[in-house]
Amino acid sequence: MLSSSYPLRMAKQAAIAKDVTTRCWLMKSEPSVYGIADLARDRRTLWEGVRNYQARNFMREMSVGDHVLFYHSNSNPTGIVGVARVRTAAKGDPTQFDPRSEYFDEAAKREDPRWSAVEVEFESKFAGALTLDDLRSERALANMMILRKGNRLSVTPVAASEFAAIVALARSVAKR
Repeated sequence: MLSSSYPLRMAKQAAIAKDVTTRCWLMKSEPSVYGIADLARDRRTLWEGVRNYQARNFMREMSVGDHVLFYHSNSNPTGIVGVARVRTAAKGDPTQFDPRSEYFDEAAKREDPRWSAVEVEFESKFAGALTLDDLRSERALANMMILRKGNRLSVTPVAASEFAAIVALARSVAKR
């Protein structure tokens, strides 16, 4: 006879197995252009205007449900300010086809878009920004791409263990 905790145990195992396939990312935006407060208000947005091939390729790897760390760049302070989720897989970035857009790309073709965008949805806002110094103080984050010298990509992968460490750090900072 199965114990009464068996269904609960199986549900937890299924959730853990599903989460293994969920990947994590860090996406940068200037809060004067589009910040976490804007995403919280809008609930979701198309992450457009990425014009770096490596960052674009990372977006093309994203799957619906992946976690996103929202990073405010070019602000005071700079840092991770919240969490979002990928709502739609990568598709052609519509700004590449709009001649009025600063992201217009004359060479882009609708049948084979050069640039991609994903839709992200708001999940949570941290009590305060986790700065680069905060991140550097955590041993578990030593290998994060954002902490590597010269890294300026606006979209980077984040290990699941790093994501968990950042969420825990945000909780501990909020309690101070």
